[in-house]
Amino acid sequence: MELRQLRYFLKVVEHGSLGRAALELNVGTSALSQQISKLENELSTRLLTRSSTGVSPTSAGIAFQHHAQLTLRQAENAAQAAQRERMSGYVSLGFAPSTSSVLALPLIAVMRQRYPNIQLHLVEMLSGYLTSQLYARQLDLAILFHSDPGRRCRVRPLLDEKLFLISAASLQGVPAGEHVRLEQLTQVPLVLPSGQHGLRSTINNAFAQSRCEPNVVMNVDGLALLMDTVKAGYAATIQPGAVAARAGEQGLNVVQIADAHAGRRNLLVSLPDDELSPAALAARVAILDTTRELVASARWPGVQLLDEHAI
Repeated sequence: MELRQLRYFLKVVEHGSLGRAALELNVGTSALSQQISKLENELSTRLLTRSSTGVSPTSAGIAFQHHAQLTLRQAENAAQAAQRERMSGYVSLGFAPSTSSVLALPLIAVMRQRYPNIQLHLVEMLSGYLTSQLYARQLDLAILFHSDPGRRCRVRPLLDEKLFLISAASLQGVPAGEHVRLEQLTQVPLVLPSGQHGLRSTINNAFAQSRCEPNVVMNVDGLALLMDTVKAGYAATIQPGAVAARAGEQGLNVVQIADAHAGRRNLLVSLPDDELSPAALAARVAILDTTRELVASARWPGVQLLDEHAI
């Protein structure tokens, strides 16, 4: 019996539906059903009654529910006690500027609350440089957009992120609506990062797949300066959801690009587990938990969480 199975069972009982529970747990409905069936087989009793309107606990399920809640609470208390007493050390994390803008501060808050004795070293730089530092063992973990399958690292798909058109209200010629297609942007002046950025390659490839070209009037390397240029009304820009989250708060117009291929995949890449300290392993869990919370609370727009085994 696994703690995961207890969590799954309690979530199904809470929602009265395998489908709704699977959505909240971010697992497939069939995978959730298999885990529940495995638990019932191990206990040799039926815990849930399934019907066309949902699921409900049997009398055995009600009795099991109480003890499952106690077990999970005790396991959580045990984990917190161990973390308070033993979890310390140093961990180095790398983020691209766009990712850092939405993830860094919430992650710092989580790490300070959970592991106050862990010292963080946060590095913000282009994804390509982060990759080099990770492979050189100068970083423990990084969120990247590409990885080398030949390298001995652990790669965990994190989320798929849509691209957004961001502009000042004063900029003329920007298409109206909640969504826009790349072919509608060929006359819109754009300020983008230069070709050394992975984001620029992503944008160029997206336009190429749509068989059109961007109207780039300025290249700016540096997210803060680029966004200042947009706020001043000189040009619009195309950025991922991480940047769009902050842009909306600053009064800029934010429109999601509808083309299916206009996006990028975020990968949580770390050194192999046998090279990671307990502090780094804890930070990896904190990154996953923080990301899920940001997505669930709509603070990271235009993203879809991925299963660990997503290709």
